[in-house]
Amino acid sequence: MFRTRFAPSPTGPLHLGHAYSALLAFDMAQAAGGSFLLRIEDIDQSRARPEWEAQIYDDLHWLGIRWPEPVMRQSDRQPAYDAVLDQLWSRGLLYPCTCSRADIAAAASAPQEGAPLLGPDGMVYPGTCRESADRTGRRPAGTSLRLDMAMALEGIDRLHFTETGTRAGEITISAQHLITEVGDVVLARRDMGTSYHLSVVIDDAAQEITHVVRGEDLFEATAIHVLLQQLLDLPTAVYHHHRLIRDETGKRLAKRDDARAIRLYRDEGKSPDDIRVMVGL
Repeated sequence: MFRTRFAPSPTGPLHLGHAYSALLAFDMAQAAGGSFLLRIEDIDQSRARPEWEAQIYDDLHWLGIRWPEPVMRQSDRQPAYDAVLDQLWSRGLLYPCTCSRADIAAAASAPQEGAPLLGPDGMVYPGTCRESADRTGRRPAGTSLRLDMAMALEGIDRLHFTETGTRAGEITISAQHLITEVGDVVLARRDMGTSYHLSVVIDDAAQEITHVVRGEDLFEATAIHVLLQQLLDLPTAVYHHHRLIRDETGKRLAKRDDARAIRLYRDEGKSPDDIRVMVGL
């Protein structure tokens, strides 16, 4: 069975990069006789807007992409995320963190630490709150929670997943890599109650996704997701990280690049086939 998804955030217009990812996933599902699902990743309610969500549906339908209803929306899924956070908390794998980004930058760049190390979540957390944090009692609400990476990896030497995209092959990640170059990632943000890493793993499992199709900018984060799958006894999908659509300078597109918004190409009279040509499909 081949079952994949496209999971945009309704925080701005879909651009050519989104079109490529959605069309590629849809085409792969069609070719395999499988299923394509749409999921709305709207955990950041401070930035999500109903009008952007409506535009997502409209643009994807215009591109010729179809999916079964109802669409999963992450803003409806907090109870599922809370249940997993409670489980990880009860196992002692989470700890509260009160550090700001400025605190992390200052600690990570201290002279004895050397140059700050960047990982898939930005600057690798230096562990400031790890030893002093209270992990007893009920899971605290309204605070950031980090995964104690070293503790989570006890008894695990390496992680493995299958990649069919830009770095095709059987991928192996060492535990040491996760500890030193990824660090204690946030699994619940203070203002959201969850995080991308936690939500994407729980939702992929809930939707029985067998093949994850997404941009190569998320390749490094996959080790985090595979670890969470192992910790939670969830299946690991096959991953396909595809090339990114870039502008004339080689910079990857972002939602602020309104000039590449699908809706603007539509207004100019472009067709879905034109979009396919533009993204190389």
